[in-house]
Order: sequence, then C-alpha cells, then structure tokens
Amino acid sequence: MATINGVLGTSTAELLKQKNKSEPSGASAFADHLKTALNEENQLQVEGDKALGDMATGQVKDLHQAAMAIGKAETSMKLMLEIRNKALSAYKELGRTQL
Repeated sequence: MATINGVLGTSTAELLKQKNKSEPSGASAFADHLKTALNEENQLQVEGDKALGDMATGQVKDLHQAAMAIGKAETSMKLMLEIRNKALSAYKELGRTQL
C-alpha cells in the first residue's frame, strides 16, 4: 500500500506535534505581528526621511511621489501612536481590575 505524502505511517500524536511546531502560540503570533508592523512602520519612516532630504537638497525628481511618501510616513506614525495609546489604556484598565 502506497503512502500519501508519508501520512499513513505517521501516528496522530506525531501529526499533532508537527502541527503545533508549525503554528505559533497566541502570544508569539501577536509578538510576530507586532514586530512586522513596527518594521513596516520603520521602513515607511526611512522612506519619508529620504524623500524629505531629497526635497531639501533639490534632488527630488517627482514632487508628488515625495509628498506621498512623507504623507504615508506621517499617517502610519499617527496610527502606531493611537495603537500604543489604546494598548496602554487597556493595560491600565487591567491593572485597576480587582480579582
């Protein structure tokens, strides 16, 4: 009897172990999403700073693209600040909660 991708020779416990290894836990998944968002935010800030520097030195070729990069950086920073504020507010609320 032929196996289908090696599944027939694998026990259920081994399959569950493989599944658990491939899926991060809730806390680590949140941390991964947060790191990704912060890295994207940082990249937008770098691009915005470069566009601003190019505008200041006169090296910008397309003023509209530079303004868009600066606008994206500003908007994403405002969003990250609001997320931070909401997270701090939720943390403080949990601290006031009596068990």
